[in-house]
Amino acid sequence: AAVRVAWVTALVGLVILSTPVKHLLRWLALAYVLVLVLVPVGLILWRTFAPGIGAFVASVSTPAAISALQLSLLVVAIVVPLNVFFGVPTALVLARNKFRGKSALQAVIDLPFAVSPVVVGVSLTLLWGVHGWFGGLAGHGIHVIFSVPGMVLATVFVTLPFVVREVEPVLVEIGEEQEQAAATLGASRGQIFRRITLPAIRW
Repeated sequence: AAVRVAWVTALVGLVILSTPVKHLLRWLALAYVLVLVLVPVGLILWRTFAPGIGAFVASVSTPAAISALQLSLLVVAIVVPLNVFFGVPTALVLARNKFRGKSALQAVIDLPFAVSPVVVGVSLTLLWGVHGWFGGLAGHGIHVIFSVPGMVLATVFVTLPFVVREVEPVLVEIGEEQEQAAATLGASRGQIFRRITLPAIRW
């Protein structure tokens, strides 16, 4: 019995830590995270600017670098509205409704978190490649793989779950009371979304 009491006392002592020990553990965890982030970023910056600022400016001023930057900005300009258009309604459906297949839909949304980008690239190639299921579109002048539409599809597949998973908890947190009150006052669904739901998501 005495040994058991001693073990219990030791476990309680480990669980109920003093304030200095708690602060020490927090600082250790923070230092660990900073090392994981700062060391790779520092190495990248060091390798980038090691030849000098002039070499860096010259490398990012090449036609290839400028073309890559323009292409990235174009993909972002297309993907962001698509994520908003599809992500917010999807989060709204998941947060406001209970229906059969909801778990399956959530699993599909979370699929990009578990699937390797390599698998995504291979799947898109098998679907939209020349010999893929929809490869016949290339004969009509519609090229998806290795072009802007393919980049947009891949980027939307990867980024859309982040939008849904960020917006859904916000919708759950704000609840439905304000929306229901507006509906009882005669507001349409569009008015409710524009004047109540969207400002709550935005802020």
